[in-house]
Amino acid sequence: MMNIRWVKACLTVMLFAAMNTAFAATASHEAIESSLRKVLPDMKTDQIRPSPIEGVSEVQVGPRLFYVTNDGRYLLQGSLIDLQTRQDISEDRRKTFRLEAVNAIGEQNMIIFPAKNPRHTVTVFTDVDCTYCRKLHREINRYNDLGITVRYLLYPRSGVNTPSYYKAVTVWCSGNRQEALTRAKTGEDLKRIDCPNPVADLMDLGQEVGLQGTPAIILDDGEMVPGYVPPEKLAKALDESR
Repeated sequence: MMNIRWVKACLTVMLFAAMNTAFAATASHEAIESSLRKVLPDMKTDQIRPSPIEGVSEVQVGPRLFYVTNDGRYLLQGSLIDLQTRQDISEDRRKTFRLEAVNAIGEQNMIIFPAKNPRHTVTVFTDVDCTYCRKLHREINRYNDLGITVRYLLYPRSGVNTPSYYKAVTVWCSGNRQEALTRAKTGEDLKRIDCPNPVADLMDLGQEVGLQGTPAIILDDGEMVPGYVPPEKLAKALDESR
């Protein structure tokens, strides 16, 4: 009988502890949400969860991360690094978010140059008029030969309703998008055409994942590499990341 009472007592204590933890988490979430709404009324948080630092929560907004004290007063931007393990905790989380965001866009909104014997898949934000984007594309066959499938996301850096934007839309609306992209990147002036297209949405995605220039290469583990990377160097980096 005493054993049964002891077990019941333990279960009761555990239940109250769990309830208090849940209540504290809810209270801190509400404080954080309230503070963020005051300064960023249009911001919608996707997830709030405890960070490795006591009293600080990790806030996810799309693929972006912030750290906010549980009382909602202080917001920290930047990477959270474990100095003992030298692990960039924030970047590990961002990799996951980037992959989720890119996969949510779907391959139906990409221009894909597949490898015959694929070993890796990279997703590249590209601007038709970007010099290094053109350099990368001149070597597209070499990337493919090395087993790298390249999925392009059109990203005119100059913004909507600019010459680069209209070129991107024209490429997308062409009967053969691969051929049109290649021609446009060689400097050919394609006749402008229009149709329903994802270009503006892809530009929004680039902003969400923290794009700062083109080309920007998202590796198959979610890491984002800015700038042009030669085919052999990229293949080596992808092999080493496995």
